[in-house]
Amino acid sequence: MSNATNPPPTLQQVCDRALRLPCSPALLPRLISVISAPDSSAEEIAQLIMVDPSLAGSTLRLANSAYFGAGAKVASVADAVFRLGQKELFRLASLALVSRWESGVEGRGGPGDFCRHAFCTGLAAEALAEMTHQVEPETAYTAGLVCDLGKLAIGHACTAFLPALYARCADGTCTWLQAERELLGYTHLEIGARLLRVWNFPSALVAAAEYCERPSQGPAEYQPLLAHLHAAKFVAISFGPGVPEEGFLFELDTAFLTERGFTETMLQESMATLHDRAKARLQDKLSHGALAV
Repeated sequence: MSNATNPPPTLQQVCDRALRLPCSPALLPRLISVISAPDSSAEEIAQLIMVDPSLAGSTLRLANSAYFGAGAKVASVADAVFRLGQKELFRLASLALVSRWESGVEGRGGPGDFCRHAFCTGLAAEALAEMTHQVEPETAYTAGLVCDLGKLAIGHACTAFLPALYARCADGTCTWLQAERELLGYTHLEIGARLLRVWNFPSALVAAAEYCERPSQGPAEYQPLLAHLHAAKFVAISFGPGVPEEGFLFELDTAFLTERGFTETMLQESMATLHDRAKARLQDKLSHGALAV
């Protein structure tokens, strides 16, 4: 039982508190729309990025970093967009928007652990999508990055109940989802899906958040994406960085993945790709430390 003297906030109260937090990822759906448009220009993307001064600064900083900054320094966001390319830019922007929302969340992990694990999940989903050609890699990446945002909302609104949740999972007989359902009456998946819907995320990403841990129950039209995301969550957990102790209790739906052609070899190959991409992007922040994006 919880040590908290009051009942937990309701699902609606958790969402209401989350929606009042600053630095929400609400800009991300607009960025998805602009970047995915076939006729979008660097100037159009730059104009959207400049709506968020912090994101604009991150974009310039990355473009001028040692990893990308061969040649003259760039001084405008449009030039930075051109140098980075849309794929890398989207990775940066989406991670920046999510990482800022992590600030101030109570939890047992170290600084940046939530986003480190979310980033790895996104990269694993992207790698699997590149192998299968069944879903767009950018969609798979975004699904991996945002599917657990409900955990941050619960961290903000249910701080007093976190010790009881951790304790409930301590002996390894109860998953985090089961503990949430038992002690709070709802799960972070329900919270995440509701928040993404309010923020006008595409319906595929809303479904990804809601069904990523029980993919066989998701809508048929989104099951290809759910398969990639479910497999990616397993790969990212096996990889390790940013995973909380209770995260290793993840229940893999092997039958669901096998039916859709996911093999052990594919998962191993995606982990190798994940390692290379995560190491290149995060460098010394791969295992610890706040992510400066």
